[in-house]
Amino acid sequence: MNSEILFFLLSGMIVVFSIMTVTSRKILRSAVYLLFVLVSTAGLYFMLNYNFLAAVQLTVYAGGIVVLIIFSILLTSHISERAEMAGKFQGLMSALAVVAGATLTLITIISYSFPARRATEIPSDVKNIGRALVSYNENGYALPFEVVSVLLLAAMIGAIIVARKENTITKSSKK
Repeated sequence: MNSEILFFLLSGMIVVFSIMTVTSRKILRSAVYLLFVLVSTAGLYFMLNYNFLAAVQLTVYAGGIVVLIIFSILLTSHISERAEMAGKFQGLMSALAVVAGATLTLITIISYSFPARRATEIPSDVKNIGRALVSYNENGYALPFEVVSVLLLAAMIGAIIVARKENTITKSSKK
C-alpha cells in the first residue's frame, strides 16, 4: 500500500514537473523543474531496486547534465530574461508532435510482446553491468551509449552556435 502511494506520488511529480519544464517562460526555472523530474525518476528506480541505475540517474543526469545546463544558461543569457511565447502555428505543430509521439509510444508498448523472465538471469553486479555497457552483443549497450553521446554533442554545438549568434547580434546593435 505504501509503495503504491509512493509510486503515484513520484509519477505525479514527474508529470507535473515535466509540464512545468516545457511551459515555463523562464529558462532557469525550466532547468530546475527538469532537475525535479530527474530526481523523481531516480526515486522510481530506487523503488524497483535498480540501485545502480538510480545512482547513475542522480550522478550523471541530475548532477552532471542539469548543472551543465544551468551553467550554460548563466553564461549565455540573463537570468531575468523571459522566453517568447510560441505562435499559434508553432503551438499547433508542437501539439501534433506530442500527440504523434505519444501515439507511437503507446502503439509500440501495446504491440511489443514482453518476454518471460529467464530462470538463469545474469547477476547484476558492477562487473556484469560494466561488461554490458561496453559490449555490442545482444545484451550490450555500447551502441545506444554512443548514439546518446553524439546527440549530446550535437546539442552542445547547437547551444554554442545559438549563444554566439545572440552575442554577435547584441554586439552589432551596440555599435
